[in-house]
Amino acid sequence: MTSRPSLRVRRSLLATVAAVGLGTLCPVQATPAWPDKPIRILVPYGAGQGADILARVMAQELGKSLGQTVYVENKAGAGGNIGTALAAKAPADGYTFLLGTNATNAANGYLYAHPGFDAAADFDAVAMLGLLPMVVCSSAPDLPANGIAQLVEKARARPDSLNVGLPSTSSAVIFAHFVKTAQAPLFGVKYKASAQSMTDVLGGQIPLVIDTVIAARPHLASGRLKALGVTTLKESEVLPGVKSLAEQGVQGFEFVPWDAFFAPRGTPAPVAQKFAEHVQRAMEQPELRRKLLDTGLEPRYMGPAELQAFVAAERQRWGDIIKAAGIRAD
Repeated sequence: MTSRPSLRVRRSLLATVAAVGLGTLCPVQATPAWPDKPIRILVPYGAGQGADILARVMAQELGKSLGQTVYVENKAGAGGNIGTALAAKAPADGYTFLLGTNATNAANGYLYAHPGFDAAADFDAVAMLGLLPMVVCSSAPDLPANGIAQLVEKARARPDSLNVGLPSTSSAVIFAHFVKTAQAPLFGVKYKASAQSMTDVLGGQIPLVIDTVIAARPHLASGRLKALGVTTLKESEVLPGVKSLAEQGVQGFEFVPWDAFFAPRGTPAPVAQKFAEHVQRAMEQPELRRKLLDTGLEPRYMGPAELQAFVAAERQRWGDIIKAAGIRAD
């Protein structure tokens, strides 16, 4: 007859079985829930610029939503390349995100021989924030508001005689596309910054400028400038009452800068998806939407998969125009 195990042995066996069962259910070193430390948003532009203001608005809202500190770090220089290269080399652990733009993640690879990163290979798309409509403005007394048709007519009558201020790469690319699409032989004049081109157009040194709505808005409100048309396909919420170029006869014209969040390639997909969901939730709040419109951004959310496809198409589109027009960074 087999003897029964002693009480001490039985307890030991039960403890072993329990330990094995708990070990199966709960690994010894469980992965911490994300986020368990502050999240950094790298902005490849200077403090106070549009991208920086947008990042800080989003960081404040995301910090509340995620229950963790979300802070902005500015790394400006080389048209956004310095900060973007830094983001590309950051750990892909879900604690660094890039506030990327059409420049950093679409155009700069064609504008610079060595930007310091590969926008297609080094980043995962996370969340689209929105569009930054640009506006064609005039100080010329003989060009009316919403007057793109008159501008085209005047340019054709006097080829290359009308100067257009171009304070950014985005404005230069949009200008090249407009000249080609509308068959409007205007003459582009490059500027280093909006302040310089605005000074000249307001002072009458040049009759026209293409710039962001946020840069032009105060001068449009004062009446010193007239808005001839916006570069979105239809009238934009950021500048009500101003028709688009497409609505004024430049068929199908739509060319708009944009802002979006990216993560270093290899960031865990569940983390990127969760971050994107919090972005979407924030953008659905009426008060935040108003703040975004105030920064000149037309809110338009896209999740990771949709944004990835959008950026790939935009990279091709911006690249084709840059190459055709021979545009290079100064």
